[in-house]
Amino acid sequence: MSDTAFNVLFLCTGNSARSIIAEAILNRIGQGTFRAHSTGSQPKGEVNPHTLALLRGLDYDTSVFRSKSWSEFAAPGAPSLDFIFTVCDNAAGEACPLWPGQPMTAHWGIPDPAEARGSAADIAMAFTEAYRMLERRIAIFSALPIRSLDKLSLQAKFKDIGRLEAAKEMT
Repeated sequence: MSDTAFNVLFLCTGNSARSIIAEAILNRIGQGTFRAHSTGSQPKGEVNPHTLALLRGLDYDTSVFRSKSWSEFAAPGAPSLDFIFTVCDNAAGEACPLWPGQPMTAHWGIPDPAEARGSAADIAMAFTEAYRMLERRIAIFSALPIRSLDKLSLQAKFKDIGRLEAAKEMT
């Protein structure tokens, strides 16, 4: 790991909600230390409109977000990745490409807000809850003294963050 910003990839199957939200959060709270990206194994091709509405409501510039394939990050010339976090259970079980940079990985499963059904308020609440869970985990991650911890310690902390109860205890 270098002294430049760490490249972090958030991976989901569709890259339309959770991974986009995680990218937005880390690029905001980790600005200067982290450069977040998001991707999907089977991208939807567009960002979920509820994701965009949530992020706009939280004063994010949504023009920078797009649904993209993980092949962009496994291709020559792609950013060298330091960390990859899967945020959906489907993506965690998939065979991933070989990533440049030999990144550390962990699974931070979050329920898919795009599967929420019910009233507009119910759907908005599912997206808000996904944001809250991701924000908590990303805040803990971004506060870690990454440059001073060995890889085994980091890996253990990343896995702990991915466990909901551990994330609650660590805050």
